[in-house]
Amino acid sequence: MPDHVHLLVEVPEGVSLGAFVQHFKQLSSHALKQKTGSEVWQISYYDHILRNEESILDVARYIWDNPVRKGLVSDRAEYAFSGPRDLLGS
Repeated sequence: MPDHVHLLVEVPEGVSLGAFVQHFKQLSSHALKQKTGSEVWQISYYDHILRNEESILDVARYIWDNPVRKGLVSDRAEYAFSGPRDLLGS
């Protein structure tokens, strides 16, 4: 998405989600700033921990369909930043 990102990650036992997000934002910010010359991340973030009754595939579909809902593409497989590519048709 041009103005936000959705990540579906599994954080191993004993690893802090906050530490993961901080590391992700630090690495991606450095690379993006070199390309664009501007800051890309806000200070905070929103997270949602999946409950046992929530389907990972349903959440992935919601994320994959976001560019379709926003009118960026007509099919989720057309969006270059979606993945994994072999599951998009699911």
